[in-house]
Amino acid sequence: MNAPYLQEFKKISGFTVWIVDGTYIRDNIDIEFTNFGQHLRFDFIPDNEFWIDKEYAPGEEHFFITHMLAEHRLMTGGKSYDDALDEADREELDERMKSKKMMEIKNQGFENDIIQLVHKELLAEYGDVNVWIVDGELVRSALYICFTEGGHDKVYAFVPENEIWIDDDLSPEERKFVLLHELYERNLMLKNWSYYVEEEQQLKHRRGNRFKSAHTAASALELVCRKNPAMLEEKFNEEVEKASKKVPLLVASK
Repeated sequence: MNAPYLQEFKKISGFTVWIVDGTYIRDNIDIEFTNFGQHLRFDFIPDNEFWIDKEYAPGEEHFFITHMLAEHRLMTGGKSYDDALDEADREELDERMKSKKMMEIKNQGFENDIIQLVHKELLAEYGDVNVWIVDGELVRSALYICFTEGGHDKVYAFVPENEIWIDDDLSPEERKFVLLHELYERNLMLKNWSYYVEEEQQLKHRRGNRFKSAHTAASALELVCRKNPAMLEEKFNEEVEKASKKVPLLVASK
């Protein structure tokens, strides 16, 4: 079976759902591919296929399929991607609220303990900055449905101050690249860069810091290091030094 295909998951409503190698896709096709995708969002995906990244914390496939069915139906009907995304998010969230995990949290009255519940493992400490492996499913179900791969306190208001979160659904081999992205992005935002700026606005105002996109810059650095892994440790340690004033060893994959 050729990359990025790993295995056929199921057939539904005329679509074949494939489990794919997301690492391969991010390294070689599109770094912005995350948990799942369909043709009208990513044109490299065949029209009659849904792709789901191999999960390292499995159990969300049903939610992703619900989302893709809705998104494809709405875009085929003439909705823009942004409008279809919003509506598909709502349909996906309705399914998430019925999950065993969310029902247990609601029944036991743990809604106010979500941050504590999403913390799974303290991966690293860089000065005052703590890096946590988090329960990605719970983050998507209870806090923000579009959370993928990683995030930090300068982008997401629900992330505690001085924390970076890494999704437990991410492959251990990719953690170091995503952590580099989050550190670099966070350091730029501490210099008053915007998280995201539309491409047209970047081109028009590229010399003004307030128009620079920290996310776009971090994605570019991440992709360079994915293509040139020998650069990773040096770039990683540069960003750690900025964050903590120390240069630790590179975080090992687990």
